[in-house]
Amino acid sequence: MKESDFEEFIRSQTVLAKASIVPEIELYLATEITPLWQITEERLKGGNLPPPYWAFAWPGGQALARYALDHPEEIKDKRVLDFGAGGGIAAIAAAKAGAKAALADDIDLLAQAAIRMNAAHNNVKVDIHRVMDMDNAIKKVDLIFAGDVCYQQAMSAIVSRWLYLCVAEGVRVLIADPGRAYVPTEGMKEIARYEVPTSRDLEDRDSRTVIISELSVPE
Repeated sequence: MKESDFEEFIRSQTVLAKASIVPEIELYLATEITPLWQITEERLKGGNLPPPYWAFAWPGGQALARYALDHPEEIKDKRVLDFGAGGGIAAIAAAKAGAKAALADDIDLLAQAAIRMNAAHNNVKVDIHRVMDMDNAIKKVDLIFAGDVCYQQAMSAIVSRWLYLCVAEGVRVLIADPGRAYVPTEGMKEIARYEVPTSRDLEDRDSRTVIISELSVPE
């Protein structure tokens, strides 16, 4: 499937809407998850695409985006990676806050298309930067945003180990957690928290308290 097909699909299945606590950013977002999930499976059969997480402004990503816009002095002239970026809201915020480079990582090809479309709509440049090697610290990145990436045990163990490796090599890591089960417990220093409205389609409550923590290597 061509990139133009992905873009057509995204435009046909989403609406442009502002993220709840980041009104400065408008994204291609789904209004309901179940129909989009079904349509993704039906229309894109054989593409090995993950569920359409890219179509929602998840609490962790929103919190990181809000933090970036509120603290541009921490972002300016930095190379910032939005890990597990989904629709790329945190990367877009980093670009708006003056990042030297705003990078976004997501394995989903539809997510990558959505990131490009969302960045263009917000008049910023975001580069897709896939993290292929999680056995070693990333290079040429100053700051990693990890928003809501600790919801599955096996994956969280791999991601946490990699983030600790990055911190050990001097990369700053900010983790935004809305109360998932497998967030790291060691080396976490809270630096901000936000109350983020959520959808009952996605969560079991109407809002999530998202804690942003800076990661350090446990002693």
